[in-house]
This record gives sequence, structure tokens and C-alpha cells, in this order.
Amino acid sequence: MVTETHKPIDCYLRIDRMPHIWCAGCGIGMATHSFVRGIERAGLDADKVAVVSGIGCTGRVAGYVKFDSFHTTHGRALPFATGLKLGNPELNVVVFSGDGDIAAIGGNHLIHSARRNMDMTVICVNNFNYGMTGGQMGPTTPLEARSTTSPYGNIEYPFNLPYLAAASGAVYVARWTVLHLQQLERSIAEALVKPGFSFIEILSPCPPVYGRMNKRSKGIDEMHHYQGKSIVRNGADPKEVDITFDGPIIVGKFVDIERTPFWERQKKLLAKVHEKKQA
Repeated sequence: MVTETHKPIDCYLRIDRMPHIWCAGCGIGMATHSFVRGIERAGLDADKVAVVSGIGCTGRVAGYVKFDSFHTTHGRALPFATGLKLGNPELNVVVFSGDGDIAAIGGNHLIHSARRNMDMTVICVNNFNYGMTGGQMGPTTPLEARSTTSPYGNIEYPFNLPYLAAASGAVYVARWTVLHLQQLERSIAEALVKPGFSFIEILSPCPPVYGRMNKRSKGIDEMHHYQGKSIVRNGADPKEVDITFDGPIIVGKFVDIERTPFWERQKKLLAKVHEKKQA
């Protein structure tokens, strides 16, 4: 018997575009599944959900979900989403993209969107490299990890994305892997109805490039890694959840606070301007 919380998700997907183009073992499909389940759990009106993505493997999500969706230019998903939200505040705006798109070329937009506390949910799938363009190292590649542009091991310190988002002003910050699908679904549902800027990092395998370069050439290899290394620590200080190449992976909900969203402050300002003009 199909229950209300476990009904088929075809109504949320563009089935005519299947099969998808993601590689075998990639976790983006699982992240997408948790996303649509999260929308269902949150009870959102699908006609009022807008999905914005940038360029990259994860950016393809916008083309597979049956919502109003926008595939924008590289790194510009957040400013596009900002304009969308301000143009129609009734929309539930979601940015669904990858670590390179959001934290590298789009990194400046990330910190300022969080600083302004724009009312949107950002879902960042982190596979630790630029998977679509050849497996180059990116802003989240762990120290010592190999990539096509760091064949002897990365020597650049990576971003701790939950800490970056929290320090910039995000009101909801969480991290899960694609092994933690039920927790991820619940977290996405919470973030979607949270007023203000919410950020969820999803760790996902990239078997053909990052995985192959680091002796995890199959998706199941990375899943075993998540199983052995993940530690659920809700409420952990984001500054203490750095990811090292072979160290523990701290997952959980780290931040859940209240702060007035940008749109609410803007409405108050507009009301004051209107009163002044009427005086």
C-alpha cells in the first residue's frame, strides 16, 4: 500500500528526459530523490517551487525536476535566485548546484546571499572536484587528495563549507552524505520552510574522476568510506567540521537560529518610504 509519505515521485520529475546522464555510482540522483521527498514532506505547493542551478554535473538537476527551473550561467545561480525571490516573494526558491559552481566562481555570491539572509535554500552537492570538466581540484578538494590537476596530492587548504555559510550569516546549516538519505530528506524539509538563508552540503561520490584518482573507483567504495568515517554530531560547531582526506566526516544539523530575512526588512523599509511620501 502506498502511503502519503511514500508515494511515487514521478509527479516531481521530467520522466520524458530519463534516463539521466549522470555516471554510474554518482550520488546526484540520490540527492535529487531526497530533495523531492523533502518537498513532499514539507508540504510545499509544487507550483510555488522554483529551482535554480548553475553549470556542472549537479546543475543538471534543474532539467530533471518538474518545477519552474532555471539553468543559469556558471557561478551565478545565487544572484539569479535573489532576483527571482525579490520579484515574487511567494516562491520557495531553491539553488541546487555543485561545490565548484557555488563555492568557487560563485563563492562571493554565496557569502553575500548569506550575509543578507536572503530567503532561499541552497543545496550544494560536494564531490570534491570539477567532475564534469575532467576532475580538476576545486575549492573543497581535501589536502593530499589527488585530482587531474594535483596528481601528487592537493597542497591547497580547502573550504569548510558549513563554517563558511555559518560565518557569513546562514540561519540553517547542515551536512549529510548520500548514505544518510532519511536524515537528508528531513533536513531538506526543515530548510525549505525555514525563513532566511539555509545551506545544506551533500557529500557525493564521483567515481570516474575523483574516485578513480583516489582508489575509490566505484560508487560503493565511497559509500563504504562514508559508512566507516561518518559521525553524526548535531549541533557541532561548524568551525570544527573540516574534512580531511581520510579522516572522520562530521555530519548533522549544525546551525538552526532565527534572524530576520532580507524580504521582511525590505517590506518594513518600503512601508516607511510610503508613509513618508504620504505625509
